[in-house]
Amino acid sequence: MKTYGQFCPVAKAAEIFAERWTPLIIRELLMGCHRFSELEMGLPHIPRSLLVQRLRSLEDAGVVERKQDPNGRKPRYNLTTAGAELFSIVKGLGEWGQRWVNHDVGLEDLDPGLLMWDMRRRIHMDRLPQQRVVVQFDFHGAREGTYWLVLEHPEPSVCLQPPGFDVDLFINTDTIAMHRLWMGKLKWADALRQELIEIEGPTSLVRDFPNWLALSLFSGVASALETHRPSADQVLSQS
Repeated sequence: MKTYGQFCPVAKAAEIFAERWTPLIIRELLMGCHRFSELEMGLPHIPRSLLVQRLRSLEDAGVVERKQDPNGRKPRYNLTTAGAELFSIVKGLGEWGQRWVNHDVGLEDLDPGLLMWDMRRRIHMDRLPQQRVVVQFDFHGAREGTYWLVLEHPEPSVCLQPPGFDVDLFINTDTIAMHRLWMGKLKWADALRQELIEIEGPTSLVRDFPNWLALSLFSGVASALETHRPSADQVLSQS
């Protein structure tokens, strides 16, 4: 690990936290990922060897602990007390990014698989019906693909192949529109009215489905382009 050679605690913390991919690894751990395969799902572009290296570095730093599953399955990765304290930092970093950087969703940002992975962990479980609901997402436009979201207690799941259950809801969506909706850049009512997103299935499920999604953790953070937009009086005073 490279060091800044400074006694400043900001420098010391940055040596651990600010390496490439490390904040995203911690994000995934904070959001409930514990197995290597789950981390790979949330970090689709990281080389496996680099993920191994970063996890080892975080273990050495006392941020992550690796425990062997007692039933012989693959090991689990958990944040230590020190790692859990990074929640407010990661959340604050995301809020800053949503406010000042992430003004909209561009073509280079699209990743339907990652979107589905984030979606399955941001479900209002208390609003789901008791029976299993299988939702098929058909993405079209800039990026295409089909994914299945299996909504059931105690935990939803995402499938890249047909899950083997009957599909209850079909979501036909423009890929950019679904990303924008998830990030709070587009409202459900507008997406449905403009037919950017279409939902087919039983009337009760179609009606309730939007209320099951909690959207991104940062969807409620307004862009600085909106909050700092000059008023009409300011524009006139400058003319």
